[in-house]
Amino acid sequence: MAHVVVIGAGQAGSSVVAKLRNDGFEGEVTLIGAEPILPYQRPPLSKKYLLGEMDLERLFLRPKAFYDDNNITLKLGKAVDSVDSIGKTIAIGGEKIGYDQLVFATGSSPRYLPASVGGDLGGVYAVRDLADVDAMASEFESDRHVLVIGGGYIGLEAAAVAASKGLRVSVVEMADRILQRVACKETSDFFRRLHQENGVEIIEGVGLETLIGDGRVRQAKLSDGRILNVDFVVAGIGIMPCALVAEMAGVAMDNGIATDKFGRTNVDGIWAAGDCASFPYNGQRIRLESVPNAIDQAETVAQNIMGGEKEYNAKPWFWSDQYDVKLQIAGLNSGYDDVIARRGEGAVSFWYFKGDAMLAVDAMNDPRGYMIGKRIIEAGKTIDKTAVADPATDLRAFM
Repeated sequence: MAHVVVIGAGQAGSSVVAKLRNDGFEGEVTLIGAEPILPYQRPPLSKKYLLGEMDLERLFLRPKAFYDDNNITLKLGKAVDSVDSIGKTIAIGGEKIGYDQLVFATGSSPRYLPASVGGDLGGVYAVRDLADVDAMASEFESDRHVLVIGGGYIGLEAAAVAASKGLRVSVVEMADRILQRVACKETSDFFRRLHQENGVEIIEGVGLETLIGDGRVRQAKLSDGRILNVDFVVAGIGIMPCALVAEMAGVAMDNGIATDKFGRTNVDGIWAAGDCASFPYNGQRIRLESVPNAIDQAETVAQNIMGGEKEYNAKPWFWSDQYDVKLQIAGLNSGYDDVIARRGEGAVSFWYFKGDAMLAVDAMNDPRGYMIGKRIIEAGKTIDKTAVADPATDLRAFM
């Protein structure tokens, strides 16, 4: 009977094994995770969990009983040493496991500050997994000063939590503006203003030169020469796909593990899903770092392992919670040449266009605008720019 092994016990890995069993797969299923804990959701780590508003059990994607009841073998707290793609075996902790189908759902890992700039000092943290957040939790005490390196969504979410807990917060972004890589100027301006209104110092166009300390960070010297006294540092400088074991097994790489439209890699019997996997999308190859992608792509792979031959049709959407603002994003804004603002009572959204074609929408406390924009994008339609800009226009007519 066929044996499916999934490496990576995050959102994607858990979704693969659940979908296999829910769709009636009767073979052996093994889920391998490097962390010694049940698969859990990561987005709340830097928000509700760090704020103390969500306990550990609520993080779990499924209870232990689910895996027991569905005859899913869990191997947690163990990292895979190597994969023999010819012999179809996995080496893990001195043990060898055979497989018929293998799924890499290894996710991504944070970029760390190098030791050359003081990244190895005590009090310097990254935000990715439960251990990271547990390690830094005791640092979040009022009146302390935290330096956040990186003005992307990870850094800004950490800054929002710190400010909400009464800390003094400085955010340093090397680019000309926060969110420059992922959002338009209008969205950057919105969140800069939001953070400043909550007491956060936003420093843009300035990099980190070095961290200074005697075993533990005490100061940060910036590229413009100023020196900040800090109590601890959170680095939110991006993430990278975890693909080393797959690459060593002969799997092709292209911005992560390269898959086709079905989730297959170039190696027979090996698939990939989630943050670690890139795939074809609208004539290009992309990699999506989001929970919805991890779930949908993983479930597509599970169906195809069972012979489904189903193409993965990505529907990109994302979200971020900062203070009392919920940002919802639909679509991908790459290549936009125009941004239209739509403002309502307590809500604002920015709509991205390339020519007359609508690409994406950033909606702040505007769930209606987000949902309508998402449906328009997924239907392959567009919307009149003048109508978007007029808050009196009922956008449902364009769905």
